[in-house]
Amino acid sequence: MPRVSLAIVPALLAASALLAGCSTVTEDKTIGWSTERLYAEARDEISSGAYDKAVPLLEKLEGRAAGTPLAQQAQLDKAHAQYKGGDKAQALATLDRFLKLHPASPAVDYALYLKGLVNFNDDLGLFSWVANQDLSERDQKAAKDSFEAFRELSTRFPESKYAQDARQRMTYIVNALAQYEVHVARYYLQRGAYVAAINRAQVALSDYQSVPAQEEALFILVQSYDALGMTQLRDDARRVLDATYPQSNYLTQGIQQRASSWWKPW
Repeated sequence: MPRVSLAIVPALLAASALLAGCSTVTEDKTIGWSTERLYAEARDEISSGAYDKAVPLLEKLEGRAAGTPLAQQAQLDKAHAQYKGGDKAQALATLDRFLKLHPASPAVDYALYLKGLVNFNDDLGLFSWVANQDLSERDQKAAKDSFEAFRELSTRFPESKYAQDARQRMTYIVNALAQYEVHVARYYLQRGAYVAAINRAQVALSDYQSVPAQEEALFILVQSYDALGMTQLRDDARRVLDATYPQSNYLTQGIQQRASSWWKPW
């Protein structure tokens, strides 16, 4: 039986590794496709809900159609596919890149709207109070980022077809953030942490104007000041509550875990 010289073993191993690597390379089936076909195939994948398959097609399209409106459209569609596929961080990165590269694009309003939507749904616990979960701190950055994107859209492009929906979502976010602060204030009140309850109720009153949650925030101030024996501040808060909400049920019924009239699933 012939023997293999030890001197050529490394060369044979390298050749084997190269052949093994070549066998695992996936052939690019899109070679030779026109940009129109790439876009059509990507749109078909999006329509069928195969967002993970649409994204690489759109990335190829973005490169092959560089410098054209179709490349911009590919970026926006990619962000949409990433968002719908649950990859929200990548969707935001794609949108930020689009806004940086194409500040004068006629699609900037849509990019801002989509950026707002990504953060709007990425609530990071914003509505945990609906399920009556006990909590003291939650990250509200996503909701606030969503508000800022919608605010920029409605300010820069007031006539955009997305502006009205953006304004409605801004109202929803403000109401939700105020209700969140009141929920945390209620959480502290019910556990006897009256100073913390006062602080959170005051945030709801100072940061969010003319929202339904202010009624309960005032009542929490009344209760907390009373528990601390701070009668002057209690009476001041009571007068504001009486003047602002003369028909308030809180003073007769107390705090109840009731659904706020403004809330509805989006």
